[in-house]
Amino acid sequence: MQTNELAKLFGRNIKTARVKRDINQERLCELADIDRSYLSRIENGNCKVALEKVYEIAAALQCPLSEILPEVNGVKIK
Repeated sequence: MQTNELAKLFGRNIKTARVKRDINQERLCELADIDRSYLSRIENGNCKVALEKVYEIAAALQCPLSEILPEVNGVKIK
């Protein structure tokens, strides 16, 4: 799997988790202390995200990492 594919899957998972919880981008940005344009780029799979920020986003969404991290080569976080 290429890096850009992984970023797109991750971004889609973030957006799905956010919508599932009825949280708009602006609110998630406040909770995760990130810029709205950065979140937009994440959700569109247009940037790499630091591991610390992944944890902060998961905490802001109050979800397990397994919900937002994509499966890679058959390996899924449980």
